[in-house]
Amino acid sequence: MRWEGQRESQNIEDRRGMGAARSGAGLGLGGLVLVLAVSYLTGTNPLTLLNILNGVQEIAVPQAPDRMVPTGSPRNELGKFAAVVLADTEDTWRTLLPRMGRTYEDPHLVLFTGAVRSACGTASSAVGPFYCPGDHKVYLDLSFFQELAQRLGAPGDFAQAYVIAHEIGHHVQNLLGIAEKVTRLQQRGSSAERNALSIKMELQADCLAGVWGYHARHNRNLIEPGDFEAGLRAAAAIGDDRLQNMEQGQVQPESWTHGSSEQRMTWLRQGLQSGDPAACDTFTEKRS
Repeated sequence: MRWEGQRESQNIEDRRGMGAARSGAGLGLGGLVLVLAVSYLTGTNPLTLLNILNGVQEIAVPQAPDRMVPTGSPRNELGKFAAVVLADTEDTWRTLLPRMGRTYEDPHLVLFTGAVRSACGTASSAVGPFYCPGDHKVYLDLSFFQELAQRLGAPGDFAQAYVIAHEIGHHVQNLLGIAEKVTRLQQRGSSAERNALSIKMELQADCLAGVWGYHARHNRNLIEPGDFEAGLRAAAAIGDDRLQNMEQGQVQPESWTHGSSEQRMTWLRQGLQSGDPAACDTFTEKRS
């Protein structure tokens, strides 16, 4: 990606080194899939389960008051990269969302290490990047990018950018009222129906990330040859089937919450090729 010298978002809270402390071993990405499945079956907040299993304790390193948290673009290279990607998603959705009858509200990106407190609860890095609709913030431990490259085999700038854009996709779903509707349906659905709805939400966020990628390429020339392929590899790397096979040696489709590698690649590609949020209706389209 041609990101150096581009606009950097100021909507960043850099909590690295000042978040909640964590003790205990991490779950790993495959374990996270199982935690999410249990949360849907029991109705328990997945962050609560992660706190229990990972031994998250709010001790030793108190959370800094909001007024003391550094804001604006970070100074290190990886933080600056995240700030550029966030800024570009802002440019995209500030243009697209009004066409859909909504005003785009910029979310904040919270950078943290180890564990963090949000309006959705306290989470360790094992949860991976996540969006909290309660405070309109995306939470990211940048060490996830290292795991994405080294453990999951999906290196590259655009692979990292896709991760951020996917979480921004959840913010767009929240602003459009999709997240609220899905939550209501999940509350009265069976466990299988809840999982199916979760997969549709995640695949739509993948497609919306692709919509951003389309506009980053055609409107602002950020994309270089090979970038989209790197994004597709990242989508495949975090498919439920691949993660389960890595962690358990077997695949259990009934416990999926994010979709298979093929599904995630298919919907990311749909957004990358169309650039149209209307093409991201995973709730009515029949697409493998």
